[in-house]
Amino acid sequence: MVDNIGSKADSMSQTQGPSNVAGSSSSQGLLREQDWLLPIANVGRIMKQTLPPNAKISKEAKETMQECVSEFISFVTGEASDKCHKEKRKTVNGDDICWALSTLGFDDYVEPMKTYLRRYREAEGEKSSSANPNRANDGGGGGVDELRLFGDDENALRSLA
Repeated sequence: MVDNIGSKADSMSQTQGPSNVAGSSSSQGLLREQDWLLPIANVGRIMKQTLPPNAKISKEAKETMQECVSEFISFVTGEASDKCHKEKRKTVNGDDICWALSTLGFDDYVEPMKTYLRRYREAEGEKSSSANPNRANDGGGGGVDELRLFGDDENALRSLA
């Protein structure tokens, strides 16, 4: 019996990607691999940050992690998206992600995510008020240092990985 589990050419040439990603299908209903996977360079960089400096990471390990984290994100955001759809909302927010993590049984991730989300919102509020004191926070993204947001909780988050 031949096992093609490791054969990416066969299994990933035309994949549908995560089955629960709401509104992500193309006109043919198929997604190319790079359309639903996180960039492998980003995955590799994060892996390197959590390992000793002299550790080596194989290409296969990066690809496996890339698929796993991409599927995890799609799974959680799909659940959050379903909740928003039932509530007739079009935008998924951080609180929806926290709810989905809890609902799906990823309880260890909920509190660190809530802490991150709170600190992110505080930093965005400070950024918005210092840029224009008369303007309310519009919730726009960008410009916040994620490592600063975690502070002491960064090590706790890395221990969850």
